[in-house]
Formats: sequence, structure tokens, C-alpha cells
Amino acid sequence: MAASSASAPAALPFGARRRAWLTDLPLLLVAVFWGGSYLAAKGITTGQTVVAVLVLRFALVVPVLVAAGRKGLRALTGAQWRGAALLGGILAGIFLLETYGVVHTSATNAGLIISLTMIFTPLAEAAVTRTGPPRGFLGAAALSVAGVVLLTQGAGFTAPSLGDLLILLAAVARTVHVLAMARIEAVRSADSLSLTTVQLGTAVLVFGVLAVAGGGVTPWTAALDFGPREWAGLAFLSVFCTLFAFFVQMWAVRRTSPSRVSLLLGTEPLWAALAGIALAGDRPGLLGLAGAALVLAGTAWGRRSAEADAR
Repeated sequence: MAASSASAPAALPFGARRRAWLTDLPLLLVAVFWGGSYLAAKGITTGQTVVAVLVLRFALVVPVLVAAGRKGLRALTGAQWRGAALLGGILAGIFLLETYGVVHTSATNAGLIISLTMIFTPLAEAAVTRTGPPRGFLGAAALSVAGVVLLTQGAGFTAPSLGDLLILLAAVARTVHVLAMARIEAVRSADSLSLTTVQLGTAVLVFGVLAVAGGGVTPWTAALDFGPREWAGLAFLSVFCTLFAFFVQMWAVRRTSPSRVSLLLGTEPLWAALAGIALAGDRPGLLGLAGAALVLAGTAWGRRSAEADAR
């Protein structure tokens, strides 16, 4: 007992760092899955099937969540239902903007523009709280964005297009979603599983209404045209890129800052490039490799800056 007491003060910093990593690692895993989602989405989606695929992607997940969290759903208050539904509406907008955007622009432009979430979030958080973001954090975010520029430059840039604008709006919507999760009081006091279920259920309703009103390819028609490869891609998008990803976000945003969540998820372009190299045969060249190093360095710097600011 005496030896344990003597070592306790020295163990606190290590314990704090360990807890930080336990929060960071799931977020980094989400970034890895999202990086792979570009290839998966391109493999099963066209401009005519965006809404249909989104209906299938979310509909595969919601029944499982409802069955697993029936008690939690019944315990939600009216304010919690409304807050989660609002988040679900934002979430639906993010996926619509991202999916249509990726279809109508290059992967290079999409990876660069969506990474601007790393800049938008700390700036928006500072504006909402009326406090200046840490200089180190802004420097880390700028370094990460510079890395994304190098990482995606190898394929060349195209002229601004409708797809570029949609991806830019998706980056703004991602920022709004992260901030809303942190600031809606009713949402913060409810359990993550129930809130995730309501969010995804709301998104399914939005996509379902659009599928019916749009008169395009129905989810049933798209499903009938799927083969084993398409179903595997859809399962990856549903389980790992949707269910796991947003559950982790809801869990992590309560244990760290929105800016730190955004910075970690901002490594997504790096993992997208690695997926392209491993699975699609992409070759980034020396500039791309330098960009990957900058993204990693910027993320590590940003983590240290966020930890110092929290103390």
C-alpha cells in the first residue's frame, strides 16, 4: 500500500495520456474506414442510384439498432427525440452532399475540399464560444491541410465544378454536425445508442421520401441489380462507415473537444490515399508521400495542442 501511494502522483499524467489515446484510437479507426469508403461508394453508386444506395445503406443498420436499444429509445424525452432528429437531418444532408459530390468531381478535389472541415470546426467553435482557438492548433490544422494538398496533387486538379461546391458544403455540414452534438444539451444527457438510432432512422426517412418523390431508381431495383461485390461494399458502408463511425463520434465528442474530433477524423484523406495505393494501384509519388507525412505530423501536433489547451 505504501509503495502504491508513493507512485500514484507520477502515474496520473500517464493515466491521462492513456485515456486520451483510448479516445483517439477509435476516432482514427473511423478515419480509416471513411478513407476506404470512397472506393466502396464508387464501386456501387452512380449518379442515378445515389439516393437508392443511401436508403439501403442506412436501412440495413437501423433495425439492428432498434432491436438492441428498445429500452433506451422508450426512455428518451421529447427534447432528446427532437435533438437527435435534428442531428439526423444534418447527417442526411452530409451524406447527400458527399455522395453526389464524389460522383460529380474528382477524388483529388473531394479529398482536398472535405479536409477543410479541420479548419472550419475550430474556427466555428471559437466563434460560438467567443474564444480564440489555440495558435498551435491552427498551425497543426494548416500543416495537415498542406499535407492534403501534396497528398492529392499527384492526380492533378480539375476546374471548379458542381461536385466541388457540393463537397465544400459537405465540409461545412460536417462542422455543424460535430458542433451540434457537443452543444445540444438534451443530446448530451442521453445515451449514445438511442441517439445514434434516432439519427440514422431520421436519415432513412429523409432518403426514403426523396426516393419516392424523385421518381428515379428505387432501392428495390438497385438491390436486385447488386451482385456479391456490391453487397459486400454496401455492408462495409453500412456497418463500419455508418454504424460504428457515428457511434464513436457520439461517444468521443463527450470526452474531448469538437476540434480534436475533427482533426483526428481529418486524417481521412490519408487513409483514402493508402486505400487507393493498396487496392486501386494508385501511385502518389514523392509529393504524395511527403503530404502523408505532413498529415500525420499535423495530427500529432494538433493532439498535443488540444491536450495543452484542455489543461
